[in-house]
This record gives sequence, structure tokens and C-alpha cells, in this order.
Amino acid sequence: MVPLIVVQVVVDKPLAQGFDYLWDAEKLGISPQIGCLVEVPFGRSCLVGMVIKVSAHSDFENDKLKSVAKLAPLPPFDPAALSLMNFASQYYIHALGETIIPTIPQMWKKPEHWEKIPQKLIAAEEKKRKKNKQEKSEGFISEVELNGEQKQALEKLRESNAVKNQFKTFLLQGQTGSGKTAVFLNWLSTILDDDCAQVLLLVPEINLTPQLERRVRAYFPNRHMVVLHSGVTEKDRGIAWYEAMTGRAQIVLGTRLAALTPLPNLRAIVVDEEHDPSYKQQDGIRYSARDLAIWRAHDVKIPILLSSATPSLETWVAAKAGRYEYIRLDQRAQGASLPKVHLINTRDPQNQYSPGDLGRPKDKSVVTKTLANAINKNLENKKQSLILINRRGYAPVLSCSACNWLSKCKQCSSYMVLHKAGALTKKSVLSCHHCGLANPVPMHCPECGNADLKTLGQGTQKIEDGIDEMWSGARVLRVDTDSIKGAKAAEALFQEIHEGNVDIVVGTQMIAKGHDYQNIGLVGVLDADSRLFSQDFRAAERLFAQLVQVAGRAGRSGKNGQAGGDIYIETQYPESAIFQYLLRHDVDGFLSHISSERQEAGLPPFSYQALVHAEARSLDKAIQFLGVLKGHLKSEALISKGLRVYDPVPKAVMRVAGIERAQLLIEAESRKQLQEVLEAVDQHLRKNSQGRISKNTRVRWLIERDPIAI
Repeated sequence: MVPLIVVQVVVDKPLAQGFDYLWDAEKLGISPQIGCLVEVPFGRSCLVGMVIKVSAHSDFENDKLKSVAKLAPLPPFDPAALSLMNFASQYYIHALGETIIPTIPQMWKKPEHWEKIPQKLIAAEEKKRKKNKQEKSEGFISEVELNGEQKQALEKLRESNAVKNQFKTFLLQGQTGSGKTAVFLNWLSTILDDDCAQVLLLVPEINLTPQLERRVRAYFPNRHMVVLHSGVTEKDRGIAWYEAMTGRAQIVLGTRLAALTPLPNLRAIVVDEEHDPSYKQQDGIRYSARDLAIWRAHDVKIPILLSSATPSLETWVAAKAGRYEYIRLDQRAQGASLPKVHLINTRDPQNQYSPGDLGRPKDKSVVTKTLANAINKNLENKKQSLILINRRGYAPVLSCSACNWLSKCKQCSSYMVLHKAGALTKKSVLSCHHCGLANPVPMHCPECGNADLKTLGQGTQKIEDGIDEMWSGARVLRVDTDSIKGAKAAEALFQEIHEGNVDIVVGTQMIAKGHDYQNIGLVGVLDADSRLFSQDFRAAERLFAQLVQVAGRAGRSGKNGQAGGDIYIETQYPESAIFQYLLRHDVDGFLSHISSERQEAGLPPFSYQALVHAEARSLDKAIQFLGVLKGHLKSEALISKGLRVYDPVPKAVMRVAGIERAQLLIEAESRKQLQEVLEAVDQHLRKNSQGRISKNTRVRWLIERDPIAI
């Protein structure tokens, strides 16, 4: 008699439990293993799932169990990867199946194509051999070329290599242009002396990968590297992921989705620009790739390096407290001075054009006279200028001066942005950046018929037009998500800047970080005040980090003693603490300042937070649903000392795509206390829900741990 084999499988559904299936070893060809990817019948369809348990019996009658239909041509996930998935599922209060399955590329989730995959892998190998010969590399800086400060940092990192199976977290905090990348790539070269070793290198955004990819290739021409981000084609991503999870790829370079890739021989992790909010996933399982990377390093006992010029407050406090080893680079790599900061008070008439000024633009100037004069001087010096405005489109709002009509979105509680005809659309449109709704620009006011419609505010397109008019002989380039379609298009635009084919660059935060521009002499920041005052307590920290990052694009190629370029910031509030610390390039002073404020207010990192999100057709329903939840926590005596549950409130953007949204904030003094109450919340809500939709009220809910925006 053939022994009974029962496997428990999890699928990509918001269900806490796994499901039992029979395993036919003769049909499937092998015995089951935990971590196998399989196809199983589920309801009236078939789904891809993962085996999480193997046993000889089930709590259900055998004749009621269905059988596993197919086995993927893929080795099982390694135990460390499964351990990571289990932790992520528990910590972020998300079902195990909907934690694991979304991390697997689409290529491996199509059972009908599984038979063809081996041939695809062989063909990809042939293609890779030809491609590798054409791969570009640049930016190699040997250990000998490092300055004294960099060599000391490298030595500290290498000390961790001497002890095997040791977890250690390093914070490498260095001024922009101080050569942090050269330090950690030289460190990784020591680790990759072992032919079996794998390293994981995380970056916050897709547009940062091509430049770093070329640098990594320069350091490791004989090591197999794969790149994982959402801009890679599904086929290429599927093959790269396979090579990483089988140990063939030694270097994995990617954005946050790479943090959950199975890596059986992982020896070190680097998180570049660790402060960046892009590391936090904003849909599905809302994990922080940086935090999971730290947990992963702890679990497999390897070193992890967090690198930034402006560390997040959480990381900086941990380093100051001695939980992380602190390494600093306080000088620019080639010895140039830091950029000089100039604050332009836009309330001061002297900074604005007067009617009789020579060179005054015909239309209203998009920049102050002070900044315009600085750009003139920079152009005369044959240097490039970079203008940052963190708002894409032509204007944030279209308005009627007669009846005060504003271009509100019908589906969202936000305004529709005017986009001029260009790369995004053939005609000018009003577009909502939340739901994607696009409408033609009205010829007259929809409410009163007035034909004199005016734009309020300015975005990248308007600034580009204004600069084109003011400097008609200059070569102007706009860089934002509207002008870029895919990673290759982004790389082409950045290459134009690097090659000196552009005089003035206008862009959003895409241009502000990570890029090693060699000829930027001036950086201008417009509308810096838009994020100065916000309901989000992290707004000041993010603005300061962005200003330091964008300032660091100037004067990077300067040698010993040379000027490091200039940054001009237009603001109505030059006396603000953010700008005053920026004047002195005092990152530690600013972090110490906001650390004191947060500690006094009991905010993270001195407390721990979670949000329960609720979405419904009416706001009252969502608020009531969360109010009932708060009442349940009170009645069950789950609100203990050190735990605060606030009243439910509408979200900052209350309505998106016709759905009303509310949130309930839960705050605790310890992680354990928060974890316990969130598990209780999850169990209570699941009892009365189908998936994550409540049975009675049809409210959709979600628990988010460690939110970065409230």
C-alpha cells in the first residue's frame, strides 16, 4: 500500500490558514519538500501555491482532499528565505500565502508555461554570453586611490569579515560626494573572493540602478550580477530571480522587491540611501525593505551596511545608542569643499524683478532675480545648472477668477493637475495624480462660462517653458516621470547630463539623489516651503534629506580646496530650523534637534505605530467601522498602559477613485505590546470578514505596521 502523503499549501489569498492536498509522488516524480512551488485546484479554478508542511495525515477525510496538480521546475525555497517570509507575514500581520506568492515573478506563476521554462533558461544563457561582452563599466576606484578617511572606513568594515557567522549592522554616514559607494564596493570585493558567496545591494529607485550597475561591473567583471526591479521585463526578471535563488548570481542589485528574493549563499547586504521612503511598500504587504534586510542579516548572521548622507532618524538614533556600528566620512572624496548654501527670501522685494530691470522676462519670471543672476553667472562659467521643483505637470490647479471654480477631481478629494501636450499626451489634459482620471482642458469655466481661466502654482513643465524663454540659447532638459518611459529612457536622459549635452536640468526628486554628476555648478530649489508645514510629523525630516541630497549634486568633481558649487533655495521662511541647519551642513545637529522634539512628543522612533485602514463607499461607514473596532479593544481591556488608540479620522486624501478612506492610529511604547494588540485586531476582524472585507458593512480593511505617512 502506497503511504499517504498530505501537504499543506498556502495561496495568494487573504486567508490565515493553509489548505491540505494529497501528493501523488508517482505522478509528480519526486517526494514533496517544504518550499516547493505547485499548482493546486482551488474552488473552480487553479492557483499557484507553496508547500509549507508535509505530513502523513489530515484533519479532513481523505476522499474530500484534492491532489496537487503540478510541480514547478524550480528548486524549493531555502530555509532562510522561508524564515524571512514567515517573519514578514507575522510582523506585518499579513497572510503567509499573500506574502510569499507576490514576491515570485509572473514567469513562474504560469503553470501552463512551466514545461517551456528549461528551454528559456538555456536560450537566456546563450544570450547572456554575447551580452556580457558588450556591457559597459565605469567608475572603478581601487583601494589604493581611496583617501585616508575612506581607508579607515574600509578597514572597520573588513574587521567584520574576519569573524564568520556574525551579525553586525553598520551605518556609513558620509557627506554627499564623500565616496561611500567606493568604500562599500571595495568591501564587497573582499567578500566576493569566495566564489560561492552572494551579496545583496539595494537601491531606492529604478533610475539609480543603471549608473550603479556600471560601477559594480567595473569592480566585479568576472562575477555574475543580476538586476531586479519593476522596470525589467517579466521574462528577464524571472530568469534573474531564478539565477539568484539557485545561487548562480553572486551579486543581486535591485529595488525593494529584491529584498525578499531567496539567496541561499548570502554573505552581506548593502542598503544604499537607507533613509529613502521608497523602501516602504505602499500596497499589498506594506513592508519596509530596509527593516526586513536588517532582520534577514540578523537571522543568517551576516553583516549589513546602511549608507546615507542623511540617515533616517531611526537609524541615526540606533547608531548613537551603540546598537549599530557608526562609520563617518566627513570630507568629500577628492577634497573639494561642500556647496555653499544661499537662502533667497521670496518676501524681500530686492530678490524679485522690478518693472525697469534689464533682462526682465516678458511674462512673469518663474525664478527670482537673485537665482536668475546666479544661473547667468553659472552658464558663463560653462557649468550646468540643476533646478528642482517637486511637482510634475504644468500647474497644480486650474481656476476661474470670476466664480472661484477649481479643477477638482470628481473621483478624489484632490485637484486635477494641468499637463501640457508633450511626451505624456498629444493634447493638454487635466489629470488626477491619485486615480489617473484625465479630462480635456475646458475652454471656459464649467460653472459660470468665463473664458478667462488661470493656472495656480507651477510644475516642471511651466518651469521648463519659463527657463526656455529666459535663456533661449541654453539647452534645457526636463526630467520627471512624464518625460521618462521605462528605465532605458531614464538612463538615456541621465547620460545626456553626464555627457554635458545639457545646460539647465529641470526636474523632480528623481534628479536629487545618488547621481554622480561631474559638471553641476549650481542647484536651485523652487517652492521649498510646500513641504515645510504638514500634518505628517516626518515632513521636515524628508525635506531636509532632499535638500542635502540635491545640494550634494553640485561641485562633485572639484579637487582639493576647490569650491563645491552653490545651492540657492527660494523660501518665505529662511529662519526655519531646516534651512538654518542646512546653511551649516549640520546633519547631526538637525537630527539631534528633531530627535528631541520626537522624544518629547512620544513619536517614533521613541514609540511604535500602526494604522488600521478602512475603505467604503461612504466616509461615515468607514469611520463607524473603525469606531466599533476601537470600542471592541476597550471592552476587551486590550488598551493597557503605554498603549494609545486614537479616534478614527479621514485620511489626508480622503477619497480616491470614488472610495472614501479613514484610518485608526494605534501607538505603543514597545514593539511587543503593539504586536499583541495587532494580532488581536487581526483575529477579531477576520472572524467577521470574508478575506479583508467585513461581511456586514462591506468595508475593506488593512493593517499597516510602521507607517511612514499618517
